Amino acid sequence: MQKILLVEDEKDIGEMVGFALEKAGFSFRLVADAEQALLEIAADLPDLVLLDWMLPGMSGIDLARRLRKEELTSALPIILLTARGEENDRVRGLESGADDYVTKPFSPRELIARIQAVLRRSTAQGGEDALEFDGLSLDPVSHRVSMSGEPVDLAPTEFRLLYFFMSHPERVYSREQLLDHVWGRGVFVEERTVDVHIRRLRKALGKQDYDRYIQTVRSAGYRFSARH
Repeated sequence: MQKILLVEDEKDIGEMVGFALEKAGFSFRLVADAEQALLEIAADLPDLVLLDWMLPGMSGIDLARRLRKEELTSALPIILLTARGEENDRVRGLESGADDYVTKPFSPRELIARIQAVLRRSTAQGGEDALEFDGLSLDPVSHRVSMSGEPVDLAPTEFRLLYFFMSHPERVYSREQLLDHVWGRGVFVEERTVDVHIRRLRKALGKQDYDRYIQTVRSAGYRFSARH
């Protein structure tokens, strides 16, 4: 049974989401703030974190950033729950390290669908062969990435995005095609989300100048290439 950590300080929402999780076959733990969440994660690593944006003390955004920086939780799937529906807020949430977001009010059915989609993406590998590209290495079995021998921490979505790019070099893919191949058909994700994750992947690879291989092709999409 997959374990969900729900970080939500509104009791009614916590109870509603908890009921939906149990009905869908998940086990869950409910905590009300970031401090409790960190203690729970240290005690028993969950399979996914449902994280409210507005929390007392440390915000959900800051907690997501902290989880992404820690080795233990760098690949932990995170879904942000937020009442902020503006595009800039959604982008900010994704840039904090969240793999997806759900805007309040939301239906339990939509939330469960998003949880299942993120969990599928975080566990699916698409193959077992390690890939290497000019010193950039990716092992789908151990879920490790390195640049010139130095390890790189990537969130699940960025890992799958890089795996897809390295598996299909020199081809241009539109945002819609990347959503189909990396996120999966029928997911509740906007095309703008692709740009956010591309930006996060470039930032991680940019520490050793490997971001130059992920190229923007104007009016077409993105390409992974060593040529310019």
